Amino acid sequence: MRANSCGGHGAGVFLMGAVTGMAAAAALTATMTPTSTRQIKRAAHKAARRVNEAVDHLADAMDM
Repeated sequence: MRANSCGGHGAGVFLMGAVTGMAAAAALTATMTPTSTRQIKRAAHKAARRVNEAVDHLADAMDM
């Protein structure tokens, strides 16, 4: 009788799937990261602008 009830594959298949998923995520992240300092600064500026806009919208919604 087998100890696991997942059809006989068990933790090995799960671990292989988890490792495959992590490798895919790392590859996707590596391809999407900005390569130059200029791109990083631009992305940070855009993010800060969006935060400021969100704060303004929240303040308007709260009638401040």
